[in-house]
Amino acid sequence: MLSISIIGPDRCAILEVPDPAICKNYVRVKVHSAPMCTEFKSFASGELCDCLGHEAAGEVMEVAQPGRVKVGDRVAVMPQFPCGRCRLCVEGDYIHCEDTERPEDVCGTATGRATFAQYLIKQDWLLLPLPDDMSYDHGAMACCGLGPSFGAMQKMRVGAGETVLITGLGPVGLGGVINGVYRNARVIGVDANPYRANLAMELGASHVISPADPEALAQIRALTRDGCGVDKAMDCTAISAAQKLAVDAVRRRGHITFVGWGGHLELGNMVPSGLTLQGSWHWNLRDSAKMMRTISDNASQLDRLMTHRFPMSGVQQAMELQTTGQCGKVILQPWA
Repeated sequence: MLSISIIGPDRCAILEVPDPAICKNYVRVKVHSAPMCTEFKSFASGELCDCLGHEAAGEVMEVAQPGRVKVGDRVAVMPQFPCGRCRLCVEGDYIHCEDTERPEDVCGTATGRATFAQYLIKQDWLLLPLPDDMSYDHGAMACCGLGPSFGAMQKMRVGAGETVLITGLGPVGLGGVINGVYRNARVIGVDANPYRANLAMELGASHVISPADPEALAQIRALTRDGCGVDKAMDCTAISAAQKLAVDAVRRRGHITFVGWGGHLELGNMVPSGLTLQGSWHWNLRDSAKMMRTISDNASQLDRLMTHRFPMSGVQQAMELQTTGQCGKVILQPWA
């Protein structure tokens, strides 16, 4: 099969590698849609890597044993290789599993972990059936397109009439705009990139504030009830200044989730304001039906979010585009 590797600074290569093997509850999936995420950072830095991608949707091609899926099923592929047995996995929070598997050890195969490839392998319980009328590209949004913000908003219980601040309008933050508007919340975004600010407005954000504006915090508060601050906030930047802005912009007894990895958060007024701060990586698998419903109900919005699609032969161009920030969610189609 064909797979993508980073072979140097700003350089990708398409390589021929062995098809992956499966055993036990593992399944081989033909990848029809592989959304691109943060891999472009390794591309730009020249960090060598031959296992790229963690989002996908595709078709079941082979099962090692009878289980939850069968050959021909159309599925969204969830990330990671959790054990499936620990308390976190059983409760649906598999993304936090502390006893993850190494599929190369389980199946004795050197390939199959990457989604920027024509085939991958995955445990059957991490494959979510797609409705017949849902495209592979839309189904793949259950991963990082809609997934992180969906999980964050589930945790915060974002509801109708609330005001939600999203700092960082990359693809994850833009997905957050879709999730927030779908919940009938009012969404305020923060981002300095004009392309993504405009896209956020197209997706339903009421306002987008530039973080470079020295009056950014005052502008956000002026857009809220009595100037007391937003009800909920989600940071997608992992930038300390943006995290602090989110903390300072939330009303007393408000709730903030941090989706971006990293930063050095200044807690500021957290204690006197009684704020709830929470990390959020993905979403609980028990919410699968709600996730699929969210995707189905937002098909036209997702078409706006997915601004570019590339065949595998165009991966170099796709990576270069992502480094410019002039895009929403970019989709790699390994069989196109």
